[in-house]
Amino acid sequence: MNNENIIELRSKILKGIELSFEKLVLAKQKSDGQFVYSKDDKIFLFKAA
Repeated sequence: MNNENIIELRSKILKGIELSFEKLVLAKQKSDGQFVYSKDDKIFLFKAA
């Protein structure tokens, strides 16, 4: 693979991740859900709204 192909593939993967996350947020908003995030052994809860 040359650099152009690698850049294009990376771009497509990142776009797919963004779309998946947007769908996840929308689904969580509809069900009044929460996101759970852990950092430095602390747990954080976020509303999806």
